[in-house]
Amino acid sequence: MSKPNVAVIGAGLGGLSAAIHLRLAGHSVTVFEKNPLCGGRANRISDNGYHFDTGPSLLNYPWVFEELFAAAGRKMSDYMELIPVDPSVEFRWANGTTLHLSSDMKTLLAECERVSPGSSPGMTAFFADAAEKYRISFDKLVLQNEDNPLKWFIGLSLGEMLRTGVWRSLDKELARFFSSRYIREAFGSYAMYLGGSPFELPGVFSILPYGELAYGLWLPKNGIYGLVEAVEKLAREIGVEIHNNAPVQMIRQEAGKVTGVLLESGAFFPVPIVVSNVDVPVTDRKLLQKPTPANPGMTPGVLTFYWGVRGNVDAVGHHTIFLPDDFKGAFDDLTKNKRIPESLPFYVAVASTSDPSLAPPGDASLFVLVPTPVLSDLGEDFDWPAAVAKIRKTVLDRIGLNPQRIAVEHVWTPVEWARRFGLHDGSAFGAAHTLFQVGPFRSKNYAPETTGMYYTGASTTPGTGMPMVVLSGRLTAERIAMHYPG
Repeated sequence: MSKPNVAVIGAGLGGLSAAIHLRLAGHSVTVFEKNPLCGGRANRISDNGYHFDTGPSLLNYPWVFEELFAAAGRKMSDYMELIPVDPSVEFRWANGTTLHLSSDMKTLLAECERVSPGSSPGMTAFFADAAEKYRISFDKLVLQNEDNPLKWFIGLSLGEMLRTGVWRSLDKELARFFSSRYIREAFGSYAMYLGGSPFELPGVFSILPYGELAYGLWLPKNGIYGLVEAVEKLAREIGVEIHNNAPVQMIRQEAGKVTGVLLESGAFFPVPIVVSNVDVPVTDRKLLQKPTPANPGMTPGVLTFYWGVRGNVDAVGHHTIFLPDDFKGAFDDLTKNKRIPESLPFYVAVASTSDPSLAPPGDASLFVLVPTPVLSDLGEDFDWPAAVAKIRKTVLDRIGLNPQRIAVEHVWTPVEWARRFGLHDGSAFGAAHTLFQVGPFRSKNYAPETTGMYYTGASTTPGTGMPMVVLSGRLTAERIAMHYPG
């Protein structure tokens, strides 16, 4: 008996991963992408010899991507080259304090001692503790298609349950190992990408800084979009059909079952199974036309600048996070006060430092990311032109860049992000990872009330970030296999 045909809406990494796994399982798979390029948030801007990755700027957890290629009997190294980035991240505070992270333990311990004398034992203990959290998370929690919370946790021993630290905040978990505010704030800043504050998110998320340090940070040759191109090539090679510039207008249903997708061109594509890589709330509201779609808590929006700069930018490395002196106040502004922090945290990536081909000879390609509240928190009347001008000046002043050196500039507000990629409320990273939005509490990767409707990507399980959305595609394919064993 042949497997039912599948339509995938959106060729982000989650959609491409789902398409690959479904094709390997024997389904005929067709992907409809509304934009000219695949990749979703991980897209590409090219302008006058400058090339910018629009969203993710470095690759972590390379084993996830290696497993994706291995599932198809391929080697990732045959499709792309990974460039190690080490030191991986530099943190800078407004008072002049700096902290460089490295995957080389000797270098990392020396740097921590420089910033906080006597911190080496704490870092060693942190690594041992976070390694066990990481093992528990990926071996027993993250890769489960489980809707029942009790069944989700039942595989954990009491010791493993206690080790997760879910009842402590991330900041309190870090305080168990570090007295230095700088180390705690550096590691705690990862909470921004999970849609919360380190003073509120569960302590289990200490695995984020650990994962980057343990597995390293990497830049694919030709930027993150080099990874997208490799995954797209793999999908096409194994028989996935991908249509770009093919926006979907709606998902048609009849008697509680999916019947196909209607394209904006007017063409109808009949299939019994649809996987949407568009954010779950946007899929439900716009494509399924549900009257009251779910509205989960979301991660922040982002304002992004893409600057092609004449000459080198020696003062900033590949991956630099600028933190304010009032760290907690900045998170309170983002998550509680619903405003762009006056004391601004932001991130700068200069990918051309690691791969000079991303800019003209002797020049640099800069990517700047500034977190903002989501659109509904800022209000319809929010003055984006004024905010962009003010933030632009703040960032340029802080990194010491003369604006006259900028030869190419693109600016995307959360409004633009939402328009381009179907992001709910302008949220940049999908649904937040609060305690009751992880695992079985997160939006399901299928619609229980609509036979044949599935979801993948950052707003469903297991979560946000490139590795997680690639794993999301695998979990969605496995869910479909449960429902259509064939």
